Amino acid sequence: MSEPKKMERPRTGRMLAGVCAAIANYANIDVTVARVVYTLLTIFTAFSGIIVYIILMILIPEAPNRYLNQ
Repeated sequence: MSEPKKMERPRTGRMLAGVCAAIANYANIDVTVARVVYTLLTIFTAFSGIIVYIILMILIPEAPNRYLNQ
């Protein structure tokens, strides 16, 4: 039986805090698509996407450091 998917902010391949990369990994889409969609939604919702980004940055846990857990 496979483990359920976890949404985690990756430590590599992120621009700011890794929220778009976490969403892209979870949804199995390209991270560029997630970033473009996020940017467009932020622009067309009077920049309320910034608040959503900060909330998701707090709620989505960061991926564990693979070098410390040996």
